Amino acid sequence: MVDIVVKVGGGLLPHGDDLDGTLATIGAAGLERRLLVVPGGGPFADAVRAVDRQRKLSDDAAHWMAVLAMDQYAYLVAARLAQAVLVTDRNAIAAALSAHRLPVLAPFRWMQAVDPLPHTWDVTSDSIAAWVAGELGARRLVLIKPPGAVRSAARDAELVDAYFSRAIPIGVEVVILSADQQMALRFTVGQGVGTQDSR
Repeated sequence: MVDIVVKVGGGLLPHGDDLDGTLATIGAAGLERRLLVVPGGGPFADAVRAVDRQRKLSDDAAHWMAVLAMDQYAYLVAARLAQAVLVTDRNAIAAALSAHRLPVLAPFRWMQAVDPLPHTWDVTSDSIAAWVAGELGARRLVLIKPPGAVRSAARDAELVDAYFSRAIPIGVEVVILSADQQMALRFTVGQGVGTQDSR
């Protein structure tokens, strides 16, 4: 259904220029490629973590509150992204792409309907984006991290959650970039990943 899933990390929110540049690049690529944007949780998920530390939420409550945090960030991203439309499931994604719109996933409804992942803090928006990429037959998953994150990490494994290696399907190429790597991002989301990339 989609060629590339682009996960926009919630850690970009404090970096306004990098976030705007990232969204502009994604928006331009979305004119030529079948893209889906998946939001991170950012400060909205951090608020859930803080409440969990203070009040010891159940695993189920913490999980669903954190997924709802992704929905909140999805509204922000969709409002700032040209030609974007908020979507909640695969049918809405297909409809958006058919209308030449750029879908931004608010994942709570879909995740709750199928409940495919463990309810633990080992699962974050990275693993959710990986699962979505597999469900939609994407050939590439691009994870966009805060500025400098990739350079400061010793290994790629430090950039993703503990469950990610189990969530990502075989055959999906994973590219991890910092938001300040705009040239690499333009190449990665704009580059063809097969014979059926163009709309």
